[in-house]
Amino acid sequence: MQLALTVVGPERDALAFGQSRILAALKDVRARVKEPRPLGEAAVDLILDAAELAEVRTAALQAVEGAPVDVVVQPLEGRRKRLFVADMDSTIIGCECLDELADYAGKKAEIAAITERAMRGELEFEGALRERVAMLKGLSVMALQSAYDERVRLNPGARTLVRTMAADGTRCLLVSGGFTFFTLRVAEAAGFHAQRANTLGEGEGALTGLVGEPILGREAKLAALTEEAAALGLDLSATMAVGDGANDLAMIKAAGLGVAYRAKPIVAAEADAKVDFADLTALLYFQGYRAEEFVTD
Repeated sequence: MQLALTVVGPERDALAFGQSRILAALKDVRARVKEPRPLGEAAVDLILDAAELAEVRTAALQAVEGAPVDVVVQPLEGRRKRLFVADMDSTIIGCECLDELADYAGKKAEIAAITERAMRGELEFEGALRERVAMLKGLSVMALQSAYDERVRLNPGARTLVRTMAADGTRCLLVSGGFTFFTLRVAEAAGFHAQRANTLGEGEGALTGLVGEPILGREAKLAALTEEAAALGLDLSATMAVGDGANDLAMIKAAGLGVAYRAKPIVAAEADAKVDFADLTALLYFQGYRAEEFVTD
């Protein structure tokens, strides 16, 4: 079968080092390497003929262990995806919105500790969300706008990733176990077509401590992926999902290409690919986009 082995590094030297280690390792497996295809200054495709994808993936990942590069091995055919579903907190943006709201309530440490356990899969997501939101009861709704203005920033490469895929005809959906106040704004800033998230209860200018039901968690994120794919008439092999926490795991495992971004161990262990070093444009390189195809500001 024909495979695409893509190597992305945060800098040129790291890329060259990773590529050389992989090429050496592939000599020991049943893989014939064709001419490398540079995708950008810090990304390269190695197109292979190989008998076993898993064998090539294992060899490549072992070869670059400890090196600052991100690697994906996948079938060459169909790797440009037509549906992209992304988590928001700590994936498309660099913070957890609920933890930042907690800071305005003077409860960041205790709420962030619950968030961390939930993201690692140690707590049931829905219950952990209700518990944290209850601790914000009485917080002024003005804190929502303050948190967005002062704390929420797109992660490097996020806007380029979404806008490039959208310009190429891919449906882009932002899904979050967080709140619509933030997803509506982040989706617009990054260029997503649509968003799904939870709602915060409000009354008399303050948060009520309640979250709207049903809660959008792990299974709802998976449902978002499958429902959008069905509406577009797509097989799940034509989809890509990215996230960092345990509630992203179901959609990551179901997608044609599931990516763990700066992820918790439980997620990184199950994903098709990890992005630990590069920015989010790595997801474009993984699909074979060249740097000159990127839609940038």
